[in-house]
Amino acid sequence: MGFDHPIFSESLRLIEDALPEGALQGLSVPERDVLLRLIHSSGDLSLVSGVSFSPEACERGLRALSAQVPILTDTAMAAAAVAPMARRTFGNVVRSVLDWAPEQAPQGGTRAALGMQDALRSHPGAIVLIGSAPTALELLLEQVRSSQVAPPALVIGMPVGFVGVAESKAHLAASALPQIRLDGSRGGAGLVGAAVNALLRRAWLDQAASA
Repeated sequence: MGFDHPIFSESLRLIEDALPEGALQGLSVPERDVLLRLIHSSGDLSLVSGVSFSPEACERGLRALSAQVPILTDTAMAAAAVAPMARRTFGNVVRSVLDWAPEQAPQGGTRAALGMQDALRSHPGAIVLIGSAPTALELLLEQVRSSQVAPPALVIGMPVGFVGVAESKAHLAASALPQIRLDGSRGGAGLVGAAVNALLRRAWLDQAASA
């Protein structure tokens, strides 16, 4: 199965040429894949200094994806960005936590945060993508910390914005959860989708190479 259009492949080459010397040094193959895909998706070379990987996070993600672990997202947009690649590869279930949320957000809260708890209980050990709702990330961390839900296989934490975003990312960084994180105010559904799509691609290629 082919994944890469020639324009995509040429874009990655140009990105590597444009990055400062040594910028990719020390990264594993899947970490490089994720970082380059994020830069390609955003058009932002400065992301090279903002993306953090906890030890073995990508490798854990590869194993979970190849084992068909479900993928939970905080928005329908992120789910839509991931579902086509999931279908083309391992067939992972991709669902937004909004599927478990009420129609209306409560005063002072968000639908994503309300849906997160039931989503985690329905899919223990899922891969969780958060690109928009820091409240959902905070609830996830609280639920794991209090042992109310099983820890996710991987958290891709890239909520975008200015209210509660930096704090939620700092709390994720302080946790022991396997994580890929974009610090600062940047993030969004497109970026979390790009990150997990890069991992799906790498896991599928690795499986094909070992067959």
